[in-house]
Amino acid sequence: MWRDHLTEIIVFSVLFLLVSAMGFVAARWRAPKDMAHLDEWGLGGRSFGGWITWFLVGGDLYTAYTFVAVPALMFGAGAAGFFAVPYTIVIYPLVFLVLVRLWSVSHRHGFVTPADFVRTRFDSPVLALLIAITGIVATMPYIALQLVGIEAVLKTMGVTGDNALARHLPIIIAFAILAAYTYQSGLRAPALIAFVKDSLIYIVILVAIVYLPYKLGGWGDIFAAADAKFDASPNPNDGILLNGNNQLQYVTLALGSALALFLYPHSITGVLASKNRDVIKRNMSALPAYSLLLGLIALLGYMAIAAGVKPLPGAKEGTVDSNTVVPLLFDQQFPDWFAGVAYAAIGIGALVPAAIMSIAAANLFTRNIYKEYLKRDASPAQEANVSKITSLVVKVGAVACIVFLDPQFSIDLQLIGGVIILQTLPAVALGLYTRWFHRTGLIVGWAVGMGLGMWMLYQVASPTRKHFGGSAFPLSEFGFDTTRTIYVGIVAVAVNLAVAALVTLALRAAKVAEGVDGTTPDDYFADEGDPRVTPGAERDADSAREPVA
Repeated sequence: MWRDHLTEIIVFSVLFLLVSAMGFVAARWRAPKDMAHLDEWGLGGRSFGGWITWFLVGGDLYTAYTFVAVPALMFGAGAAGFFAVPYTIVIYPLVFLVLVRLWSVSHRHGFVTPADFVRTRFDSPVLALLIAITGIVATMPYIALQLVGIEAVLKTMGVTGDNALARHLPIIIAFAILAAYTYQSGLRAPALIAFVKDSLIYIVILVAIVYLPYKLGGWGDIFAAADAKFDASPNPNDGILLNGNNQLQYVTLALGSALALFLYPHSITGVLASKNRDVIKRNMSALPAYSLLLGLIALLGYMAIAAGVKPLPGAKEGTVDSNTVVPLLFDQQFPDWFAGVAYAAIGIGALVPAAIMSIAAANLFTRNIYKEYLKRDASPAQEANVSKITSLVVKVGAVACIVFLDPQFSIDLQLIGGVIILQTLPAVALGLYTRWFHRTGLIVGWAVGMGLGMWMLYQVASPTRKHFGGSAFPLSEFGFDTTRTIYVGIVAVAVNLAVAALVTLALRAAKVAEGVDGTTPDDYFADEGDPRVTPGAERDADSAREPVA
């Protein structure tokens, strides 16, 4: 009952309301002369320095869902859940130079989305449209997952109802507040709140890794308890160490997740809000500090095993909600007031990424669908207004996913989202370095990769679902005599690249027009203070160009 958690609820509510107030105040923080512009509302004026960017991007990537799901996976499967740690280590060297080039060309041309870059680089509105739609579709379930984190906390505090509406009413109210201050303050709201969110998470985790092992008998006892649990598991892949069956899945999932991370529109939005190239370089060097924190967060799963935590019942009869493992651990082991602080860290941890994700999805719709196909002469003020309204629609859609869909399906949708967003890698990431690929080749490669990925995901079953039950594809489906699995996204993007290359060679041999590259080599090295290309100049020249793909 909620009355047994009154102190936790009060602390949680006070901190939640505090950051909500900060969200509304953010409109006056570093206030621009005119908020009616996507550069201001959607990118914070492209003026964030090192510290703000570090908190913003860190708060964007390490979310409430990370806080509850990674330990839950460690609790349920053991070492396989640790994949999130190496991939967040590997990613930063991979994208160090890529993101600097993306920032430079976007600064020079006024790009707001990755699809803006693709449109100009490959002279193809169709390819840009596919990139935009892919980004929006991949982002939507990610926003819904932030609600899963909040829901786990509310369920642990006993804030539930007898029917679907009563059960989800607190989440609806929380997202209504989020929608209001995001509409008013834009990207400045999550940037300001990120300071509080990340500070709370660091405090909670640093206390947890000292206090909980002391209370549970030390790290030796914690790992011994986890080892005993997995030894008794009927699944041979569960354990505190990987085995021959799950190593390939682990490696490909970690690599695929790393490649996908900075293809997500919300990740790119945080990067484009930086004020210069040096800010990005410093952040790619410093953000691995969050990976250290993530490793400590993951170990909460083993602590929950040692503490004897039993997850709360799931939405379906006979199931359990593994996402409640960490909140229950805090509830059982911490004093009520500090458990309230920990719950607030998770709850606020949902607001920052959800706000950035909704802004990123709205920017994609506005720039690459509304302006490209519905109103080509839209003014900056009209763009900003459409983006604000779209961000509200996106949040409503995310809430609807939680209210009307099984939360577990939302989690599976996010795994599908990773596979989907990986199909933009050839056009966006490789496009920053080369224009060798033909625009039509990229379109065909995207279509084949997406189709193959969806077919593979459809074949994956889980204990509760015959299809779309995860992203671990059994190699036996390809005719191999093995029980090993592989991450769907890696296979799909490899085929995507191969098809794009083959089609490019065929079209080049046939001398099919490739369009005009609207960027120059110098654009990829532009920095703060360098002159900009007049926004929209590339599109104004369309009539003088070759027919586009």
